[in-house]
Amino acid sequence: MKYLVKEVHTNDNLSPIQITKGSKVRLGERSNSNGNWPNWIYCYGLDGNGEGWAPIQIIHIEDNFGTLLEDYDAYELEVYPGETVEGYKELNGWIWCKKIDGLDEGWLPKEKLSII
Repeated sequence: MKYLVKEVHTNDNLSPIQITKGSKVRLGERSNSNGNWPNWIYCYGLDGNGEGWAPIQIIHIEDNFGTLLEDYDAYELEVYPGETVEGYKELNGWIWCKKIDGLDEGWLPKEKLSII
């Protein structure tokens, strides 16, 4: 589905976690279940490379650790109003998108997008 960007979104995470199915992560803070984006949990790569928010439903939780049930990338896309993106997967108020005029892909908050 195509979307028009309504609001600026910047990527503040300089080292987003990229993990493959079956990989283990250390779990941190959970998002507020009553907030804008429920069902996210902060993850840290066990190798020290990368961290970021991940959807709880793709993680098998075991105490303070988790095992990924599918490949995952926590990269957030940087966009500006008027840009067009293609949305591929929606989870917990965020959509995995690719810029129409480029190769960049990443997560964007659904609230910053309008369906075209």
